[in-house]
Amino acid sequence: MGRKAKAVLCRQNNVPVVVEQIEVDSPQRDEVMVKLGACGVCHSDLSAVNGTIGMPLPLILGHEGAGTVVEVGAGVTEFAVGDTVISSFVNMCGKCRYCVTGRPHLCDVGARAIIALPDGSLRTRDAAGKPLNIFSACGVMAEYATLHVNNVVKIAPGMPLPQAALISCGVMTGVGAVFNTAKVEPGASVLVIGAGGVGLNVIQGCAIAGAGIIIAVDMAEHKLELAKQFGATHVINAGKEENLVKAVKKLTGGGADYAFECIGLGKMVEQAFRAVRKGGTALVVGVARNEDNTSLKTASITFEEKTLTGSYYGSARPREDFPRLIALYQAKKLKLDELITRTYNIDEAPQAFADLEAGRNARGVIVF
Repeated sequence: MGRKAKAVLCRQNNVPVVVEQIEVDSPQRDEVMVKLGACGVCHSDLSAVNGTIGMPLPLILGHEGAGTVVEVGAGVTEFAVGDTVISSFVNMCGKCRYCVTGRPHLCDVGARAIIALPDGSLRTRDAAGKPLNIFSACGVMAEYATLHVNNVVKIAPGMPLPQAALISCGVMTGVGAVFNTAKVEPGASVLVIGAGGVGLNVIQGCAIAGAGIIIAVDMAEHKLELAKQFGATHVINAGKEENLVKAVKKLTGGGADYAFECIGLGKMVEQAFRAVRKGGTALVVGVARNEDNTSLKTASITFEEKTLTGSYYGSARPREDFPRLIALYQAKKLKLDELITRTYNIDEAPQAFADLEAGRNARGVIVF
């Protein structure tokens, strides 16, 4: 049987999101229906709303969710009604070359399943019966959602759902960039450009990894204060510092070992690359617009042996990494409670997006 549910939709770019009642179909083969308990309001959702990430509309938003399984489809054996689960916005088919070589975040199936379930189905309709696209095959900014089992990770019961939801994207993307992609060593010097939701998780990931110098860069003073709480040893207000690269080289004695760009701006990627030492690594974590470009001095790549690489979803292995992140939280080493600046009910979603765009929250969470 299908379920009626409230959901947050983007019907038009660059206008406020809307809350509507939708119909969610029961799960079919290899699918589960989840009753959501919480969904983070992520910048990627905002990027879909403002067109930075181009997706067909109308679109059910939400990819950072946690909840409880309420129905299972045919052939599902690894999930049962009552299981606590976290959504994963990348499908993990387990068969493509990336999955079998330990890089499921680059799954070929997941790369195609960006507005629908892997088989192309939508499973959702609005009140007029018209089909709705689903953000990243999840669409979990809703009271109920039907997902493929490859987009769901089971976790042990007892984890608070608002905190669990954050692991699904922001925490995995930031901390994973440190642990999985960069593999930051104890004592390393690190530059983090952008102290929003993902940047704060890069910062705390570096602190957990034992980095010696952690420099946070942002233009908002309240975000720089948050950065200190999450482990930054130094902060730089980019709006007041005329020469960011020079300031970083002075603090680190020649350049950072690692630089993480968490905004998605080509000009800041250039700054990150210039700010790392010879042999250093700059990582692009932020999502840029398609028309955005990065320009580098080619000779410096040769003579300085610097590395420029991307980090998508923190090079996640969700079924392995999500439980590890939960364990770090339960050991009081990973700050999740502190990330949640404000919670909203679903009818307050337009305000949640306005607060996100204004940079008021470390993370806002819709609680169902």
